[in-house]
Amino acid sequence: CPFLPTGAMAAATSCRRVALGGLAVGGGAAARWRRRLLLPPDGCVLRPAPARGATAEPAPCRPVTVEVGGRKMELSSGKLARFADGSAVVQLGDTAVMVTAVSKTKPSASQFMPLVVDYRQKAAAAGRIPTNYLRRELGSTDKEILTSRVIDRSIRPLFPVGYFYDTQILCNLLAVDGVNDPDVLAINGASAALALSDIPWNGPIGAVRVGLVDGETIINPTRKQMSSSALNLVVAGAPQNQVVMLEATAENILQQDFCHAIKVGVKHTQQIIQGIQQLVKERGVVKRTVQKLFVAPEEIVECAKKLAFNKIYAVFTDSSHDKISRDEAINKIRLETEEQLKEKFPEAEPYEIMESFNVVSKDIFRNLVLNEYRRCDGRDLTSLRDIKCEVNMFKMLHGSALFQRGQTQVVLCTVTFDSIESSVKSDLISTAVSGIKDKNFMLHYEFPPYATNEIGKVTGMNRRELGHGALAERALKPIIPQDFPFTIRVTSEVLESNGSSSMASACGGSLALMDAGVPVSSAVAGVAIGLITKCSLEKGDIEDYRLLTDILGIEDYYGDMDFKMAGTGKGITALQVDLKLPGIPIKIVMEAIQQATAAKREILQIMNQTLAKPRPNRKESGPVVETIHVPLSKRLRFIGPGAYNLKKLQAQTGVTVSHLDEETYSVFAPTPSAMHEAREFIREICKDDQEVNLEFGAVYTATITEIRDSGVMVKLYPNMTPVLLHNSQLDQRKIKHPSALGLEVGQEIQVKYFGRDPTDGRMRLSRKILQSPATTVLKTLTDKNSIVLGDAVPQSSTSSQ
Repeated sequence: CPFLPTGAMAAATSCRRVALGGLAVGGGAAARWRRRLLLPPDGCVLRPAPARGATAEPAPCRPVTVEVGGRKMELSSGKLARFADGSAVVQLGDTAVMVTAVSKTKPSASQFMPLVVDYRQKAAAAGRIPTNYLRRELGSTDKEILTSRVIDRSIRPLFPVGYFYDTQILCNLLAVDGVNDPDVLAINGASAALALSDIPWNGPIGAVRVGLVDGETIINPTRKQMSSSALNLVVAGAPQNQVVMLEATAENILQQDFCHAIKVGVKHTQQIIQGIQQLVKERGVVKRTVQKLFVAPEEIVECAKKLAFNKIYAVFTDSSHDKISRDEAINKIRLETEEQLKEKFPEAEPYEIMESFNVVSKDIFRNLVLNEYRRCDGRDLTSLRDIKCEVNMFKMLHGSALFQRGQTQVVLCTVTFDSIESSVKSDLISTAVSGIKDKNFMLHYEFPPYATNEIGKVTGMNRRELGHGALAERALKPIIPQDFPFTIRVTSEVLESNGSSSMASACGGSLALMDAGVPVSSAVAGVAIGLITKCSLEKGDIEDYRLLTDILGIEDYYGDMDFKMAGTGKGITALQVDLKLPGIPIKIVMEAIQQATAAKREILQIMNQTLAKPRPNRKESGPVVETIHVPLSKRLRFIGPGAYNLKKLQAQTGVTVSHLDEETYSVFAPTPSAMHEAREFIREICKDDQEVNLEFGAVYTATITEIRDSGVMVKLYPNMTPVLLHNSQLDQRKIKHPSALGLEVGQEIQVKYFGRDPTDGRMRLSRKILQSPATTVLKTLTDKNSIVLGDAVPQSSTSSQ
């Protein structure tokens, strides 16, 4: 800095040294800043380093507005999170989501694409404070995990083959208006962030939500419109009307309506793609050159093919193999071939040796399907595996079923009923951000390690189990009656797995629900469709393809698509499409839906042979629900002081009591015997109300049971709970203690009955009024003011005058 005086320059130099010294002793944050600092000549100001591959700090791009479904979506970048490799903000209405993308420049030790997507709901975005003890966002909710999986499935197929570099996508909710859901915006934000970064990625993609309200297709419907929509379809599309990802829940809609919704959704994704491409063009993005893409060298692949082709071909064409024996045979060939390759290519990396064998195995397997129309288990392309069904596996369970398809066995698909109070309660933040409400139907999917002959740590639910369970739950939810009086939990435990266990869970869950006597509208079946393609080497377009019905695990592993669809004989209830390709034409999707529909009907016919319709009655060992009518005047006696009676009832009998309205309670008992105990308990605490109907204004003989300072406790009949006759109602004269009148325990006195206090239900009695001229009877209490258990309980009346 030649314009600074010598003293000023020395001072600046000293300040710079002090600042760097402070950073030197700092923690991780200081170290990160040290890496970002440039060391200019003495006396010059320090500044952050430009981002990788950039010559200067990028100026914010002009926001691009895209009209989607008649509403404007705004895409912008360059203003927030500029240290990230890529960042973008997507806004629809007043809902805004910022998504960042960062990828390391050094390869990972993993032998797969290490992509992590985290979608987090922010309480501040909805104008709320978290309700937990720490008042901050803690672990991920189910909604966050499921949304993260949808984003992952939308962007993962477009990364280059062999790109094994740690990559993280973070979705940060900036604002939520309660009208527009942020999950679809997050998919578009991830696409824009990756496209605007220097990370190698073959995007962009666009995503929309499609609803169906009164037969009309709506793009990106509002939360209110979704509440009455028969369809919730998320479509992620690539350029040239290609489909990348599909996720759908439907109210049993027809196939033609579903196909139309997909076509409309893909069409609208193109507008978003064009908007992102415009941003990329204005930014002038240049993708980085990676150190290495982890692909098998051609020379080693050719050698592996010569060594192992015939052996692998023999295994894949031997239909007598099952999953375990086939895997063992292939692994034996793998070990022999890899040893020979290591001797011939001593300088090759271990990954190149293993991947070369994988490439050869994959090509042989796929060519058998493409060229010879042969599958490794001997089936043709559209055949189902052998299916076996069984219900009522264990009599003590409320409902149970076994569904076995080939070597995929979902047993103990069990149904459990519980009280409405046991429904899943949504926290305030999830309700505010995503509109999630309480639900009284849930399906939990379990995949233990022994299902694939492996050893593993059995811990809590992982992301895969959550996603599979959510898909099966969406498949069954449309057939559950809205007014069913119980909370339903279906558990699906996979005991053997060789492909499509989530769709087997939907089939087994449907049978278990019918076995439990749930009046479902119809049975549900699900199936997985696979895809094997042949692409041109020049353009990368699909030249030829084969669709496979009811795929095995190995067909999923070596194939290009896992297309899961579930529904009834009438329509579709759930769909999930995962691709390994950067997009497929709509034509293939339509053919897959048609092929899945035919397979679904065939599965339903097999299921109907076991159980065609729900059982007319629930099992005798199942739970019971009854309603109790409690008049306001008698609520205190039923509940007890401090809810003592209610707590005692629930603790002693195991029932659950729910307050439905002012005078109605619902009693849930896990077994009929528990309900019998609850009835007896209620009758005991409400004995006087059940057996005697007192007459208003009548005179009764009361027996004193206790002397108190405030009055005397009296009974009108033997089994009655004593009530207080206050000093003010004992005599015309003012007395401070009942002993002033010579009253004693066991003495009988005449009292007049004036009904009950409307607020607490206590009897109103008076002895004082009898010392004046007698009054006439006004009216008699009616039966409707007594506590009724289930049906009306007969009552008797005893009085003396």
